[in-house]
This record gives sequence, structure tokens and C-alpha cells, in this order.
Amino acid sequence: MLHTLRRIVNEVNAAQNLAQALDIIVRRVKQAMDTDVCSVYLFDTVSEQYVLMATDGLSPQAVGHLRLARGEGLVSVVGETQKPLNLANAPEHPRFSFCAESGEAPYRSFLGVPIIHHRQVMGILIVQHAEQPFGEDEVSFLSTVSSQLAGAIAHADASGGIKGLAGEVATKRYIDGLPGAPGVGLGTAVVAYPPANLEAIPDRKIQDTDKEVDVFLAALAAARTEIRDLARRMSTALSEEDRALFDAYALMLESKSLEAKTIENIRAGNWAAGALRATINEHANIFDEMEDPYISERADDIRDLGRRILAHIQNNATNPMEYPDRTILVGEEISVTELSQAPLERLAGVISGAGSTSSHVAILARALGIPAVVGASHLPISRIDGCEIIVDGYQGRVYVSPLPAVRDEYLRLAREEEELVAGLDELTNRPAVTTDGVHVPLFANTGLLSDIAPSLERGAEGVGLYRTEFPFMVRQRFPGEEEQRKIYRKVLEAFAPRPVYLRTLDIGGDKTLSYFPIKEENPFLGWRGIRVTLDHPEIFVVQLRAILRASAGLDNLHLLLPMVSHVAEVDQASLIIKRVFNELREAGEPITMPEIGIMIEVPSMLYQIEDLAPRVDFFSVGTNDLTQYLLAVDRNNARVANLYDALHPALLRALTHVVLTAQRYSKPVSVCGEMAGDPAAAILLLGMGISSLSTTAASLPRIKWVICNFSMAEARNILDEVLLMEDSQTIRAFLNARLDKAGLGGLVRAGK
Repeated sequence: MLHTLRRIVNEVNAAQNLAQALDIIVRRVKQAMDTDVCSVYLFDTVSEQYVLMATDGLSPQAVGHLRLARGEGLVSVVGETQKPLNLANAPEHPRFSFCAESGEAPYRSFLGVPIIHHRQVMGILIVQHAEQPFGEDEVSFLSTVSSQLAGAIAHADASGGIKGLAGEVATKRYIDGLPGAPGVGLGTAVVAYPPANLEAIPDRKIQDTDKEVDVFLAALAAARTEIRDLARRMSTALSEEDRALFDAYALMLESKSLEAKTIENIRAGNWAAGALRATINEHANIFDEMEDPYISERADDIRDLGRRILAHIQNNATNPMEYPDRTILVGEEISVTELSQAPLERLAGVISGAGSTSSHVAILARALGIPAVVGASHLPISRIDGCEIIVDGYQGRVYVSPLPAVRDEYLRLAREEEELVAGLDELTNRPAVTTDGVHVPLFANTGLLSDIAPSLERGAEGVGLYRTEFPFMVRQRFPGEEEQRKIYRKVLEAFAPRPVYLRTLDIGGDKTLSYFPIKEENPFLGWRGIRVTLDHPEIFVVQLRAILRASAGLDNLHLLLPMVSHVAEVDQASLIIKRVFNELREAGEPITMPEIGIMIEVPSMLYQIEDLAPRVDFFSVGTNDLTQYLLAVDRNNARVANLYDALHPALLRALTHVVLTAQRYSKPVSVCGEMAGDPAAAILLLGMGISSLSTTAASLPRIKWVICNFSMAEARNILDEVLLMEDSQTIRAFLNARLDKAGLGGLVRAGK
């Protein structure tokens, strides 16, 4: 059964649309279970009806027309209970509803299971027999099929849904994701894909088919040569049996069906990479269907060869990526590199199938002021290249080929958004002062020299977090002391005499260096931040020398230690800093000892503020990691990203505790995580008495607008109310309402 299930899932994942996916499901499940009928009903959220969308066994004419209202029939029973319903004599059930047009009269045995995705009942999968009842094994199998296919159905549904199949049935026609960066973007989808990743390759229409055929044939020839060379190099090291694998690879590459089918796909209008992907999937699926495990495993060999050919296609590509005037960059998992390669003046939005509100692509999009949606796992990425797209970064929604009414409404909202942003520019030269006269310094988060000018233009009063790992990440080796010094000097000089908080090297987790690989099963709980630099003092000392030398004569440097989880780490780091400082002073460097602080991002530190206060000059809360660790939610995992919320009551109470405890020791507390750029959260941070906020340059005017419209007393009262609340949804709704009441609703929704 496992093999059968895998075969069905693979076929459904390869389906071009929802209709094809559902047709595969009913045919394959009926065949696997040897039933008389297999049908799929999907729930339409607009009409609140279950609609028969596919069947093998009932009347084909009923598809798209047979509908059951919520509460009607056995289908609704399954949806309401969200568990399997197995009946030997269905007509005897009190909720049985006979539908003559379906042709189901002869079938008495009924087994239905819910199709659930992200806690929502998408539909019902049903099998029926004339007489024979279904056993426990069959219930288990159908439930397993449903759970495995729910995501694939949701993925296929995104390209048309019920409306595309049933004609007149209306649906919401948008794809849910998570808000990545605020704003509204309308434009054309450009799919970004990692190298040699077949599954990420989109379909892309072409004009010059002969050129694409030549590209494919050249790549195929290069792959054949590569395999022959590999076989020759390994001939003395491998047994005859093992060498046979290379012979098998060579035979596959010589296959005329692989070559002919790919060329046929190209002639049909697809580019070489997309045509190859379709061919490889078709060939691999044939092997997947084989019952013999040895033969079925050849599907992996086919896919490996496909990746080899694709690599040569991409290596020989002569056409650079084209970006329309209003590009919506789309990908399974948009990387910082892919985002930075696109011309910023043409970027109207970003959509990533993976990630969360605090993933790096979301952080960078907010820094650049580009609307973004992340965690849009249902997006049919391979089929939307070149489509018109709307990105709603406030609600985390994506519209593919939107209806005219939807497009017109978002065009109106986009115009209002532009007016709002233009109005915020007037705040640039004003300090962030509450209505009762309290000044709250607003700093910029940055890691790129290119961020300096935008930060200053937006009125940043300093740098609250400079991520020193960026110069390490863009090189193929550790940067030298003088290289680092020049970079840090530019940042310190640009903002002098305003303060600059430089965070020492923070690698590990999802920040890796190609030349210093850290491979761990659980990197976020592993070797990262200060743990790395204390284990490698040679790296730490070089960076400290560069930082301290860069500060000579400026007196605006503050040092920030990341990922501290033990008091001993602060003691050890402080000794190294003092030693380096003394060595430089003895060498004649005109430097002064900077203030030293730590990042509060590990829960253990919440309970040692009293121990830490005598050792440091300030605290800076990194709410991204603190939220992740406190809630046990991987912030880059789309499956649980909806659980990641910086307005969780536990986090708010933890932050309040940190501030109150630090105040007893007269130690300032800043917030440099993404929470500082959230207008709703800014009210609470204001009420807690946070010393300063540090966020992206693009967010500075929005947060300044919030601060200038609330008094400290009002913010404290709001905080007191919020601390009595039990869930983040209630808290966010309450805060958004307060922003709306203050005339700031445009900060948390599209339009003014």
C-alpha cells in the first residue's frame, strides 16, 4: 500500500491543474481499493456548499452541478465531525440524502474521510460499494491517502479552484500566506529558481524553439560526456557490478524517448528547462508505478540525470533573467541573493513559498520597503511565470490573474498607499516624541553599506543593530582585519556622533558561510553566535581589533554580544575584549573602551538579568530569536509559521519583566528585532518604557508616526489591558483598533 500511496501522491503533485489532480485521485483510489465508486467533494467557502468536483463511478454529468448545503447529507456529517464515516447501509443513516442525478442508487456501503489542510476542511473523499462493507484497513488507507493529498489539492486549487472547474461557483480566488512586509504590489510574476533544482523550474513560454532545442541538445551532450568521464575515473575503484550503474546512466542518456519527448515539449512552446522537467517527471513516474522496489528506485536515477542535464542548461544559458517594470519576484524559497540580484527600481513585490514573518527574505523586504508575502505554500509556482500578480503584504494574500474588480480595488489601495508614504516623509526631520513630551530614539537596523544613506534620509538617530556577519557572508574567505576595519569605519563615520551598535559575528542557524560550513541536525539550537566566536578566538580577536581600530577618534561605538545563554560567556568575552583593547592602546591606537551589551534572545537570560546587570552597560532584545525559542516555533518553517507571533502574551510578559528588572539597575533596554518595526507592537514597547527602538529604514517613519500620536500614559494603560489578554489574535485586533481610532489605520491595512 505504501508504494501505491507514493505513486498516487507523485502523480497528483505532477498534475497541471486541480481538475487533473482530482481526476487522478478518483481513478487511482478506485483502482487501488477495488471499489465501485470514488468521488471528491470540495467545500466552497462562498456558497457554503459541498460541490461534487470529480467522480469515477457516479454520473459524469453531476460533476460541478451536484451540491450539498452545509448540514445536508452524509458528506456534511464527515465535514462536521472531521473524522471517517464508515457505513454498511448508508440509506439507513438519518442524515442520508438521496440525489437521483448522481446515479448512486445501487451503492449501499459508504466510506468518507475529510480532506483537511491547515486545520480547514477542504473537502471529502468518498468510496462506495454496491454491497460489500469496508474494513478497518480500508478506512486507514483512505485516511492516509487523504492526509497525504490535502497539501497537493490545496496547491492545485490555487490555480483556479472550484470556480475553474464548476464554472459559476464563486470562490475567494486568493492564496493565503503570511504578511512578510507591509504594502500592496501589482505586477508580473518572475519565478526565481535555485540552480539544478528540477522541481523549482517554472514553465516559461518561448518564441525561438530552434534555439531552445539547441540549448537542450548541447546540455544533453555535455551530460553524456560527464557520465563517461565519471565512469572512466572510477573504473579502477569500483567493482564491475558498481560500474554497471554508470552504464545504466549512459543508456538512459542515450534514450531516444528522453530526447524526443523533451524536444516535443519545446516545440509545444516551453523553454528547454521546463520541457526537460516535464519529461523527467513523466519518465520518473513510470518507474514510480512499478511494483518491484528495485525497478521503482530507478525513478531517483532518472531525476538525478535530469538535474545533471539541467545544470548544463543553466551553465550555458546566454539569456540573462528579464525583469519587467513591475516585477513580482516569486520562488519556493527566495534567498537574499536572489532578491538582491533583481533591480530594486523594478521590484513591486516578493512572494516566497517558504519562510515566516521573521525569515531573512521578509526582513530584507521590509528594509527595502517592498511588499512581501511569505509562507505561501499553496502557490503553483511552476505555472505562474509571467502571470499578473497582486501582493497584499498586510494580510498575507496573493492574487494570481486577479478578476478586474479585484485589480481595480487594489489599484485604488496602492494609490492611497503612495499618498500615505508621501505624508510620512514629512516626519523625517522631526524627533520621535510622544504627545506628553517623551523622546524615544529611533535607530536603524542594517548590515549593508548601501543602507547608510536610506537610514539617514529616513531620520535614523543612529544604528541600533549593525549585523557584522554580512561582510563575511559575501566573501569566499574570512575578511582580513584591515578589510573589516574599513567597512566598520564607514558605518561609524557616517553616523558620528550618533551611536552605532555593532553586533559581533553572529553565524550559525540559518546564516552560513560557504567556506566555514556548520552542518547540524538542529542548527538553531546548535553552534551559533558567541558560541562560535568563543570557540574560535582567532576569528573573534581579528574582528575585535578591526572594530576597535575603526572607532578611533569617533567615540560612538557600542559592542553587542549575540546568542548569550550563560553568564560565563559574558565574562569570557569581556576578558578577550579588554585584552584586545589593552594591546591596541599599548600599540598607540587612540581608542576608548566602548560600552558592552548583550542580546536577550535566549529564554535562560530572562531569569538572569540581575546577574548580568553588573557585567554589562545595556541590554538589547532580539525579539526574532526570543520569540522563536520561547514559543518553540521554527520561524523559517511555513508549517508552523502561523504560530510565530511576537504579540504572544508570554513574550509580552517576558519583555515587561526584562525592562522592569533592568530599570532597577539603571540599565537601558532597546529592542532591535522585527517587533520594533510593527506599529501595533510599538505601542506596547512604548508602554513598557523601552529606551530605544531599532528597525529597518523603511519602517522608521511608520513607527515615528505611532510614537508621535500616543502619550506614555496612554501607552501604559494600553499595555496594562493587553497583559490581561490570553491570545495574540485578540491582542492584535485590540491594538489595530486603537491605531484606527488614532487615525493610523493605514499602518496595518492597505489604503489610508
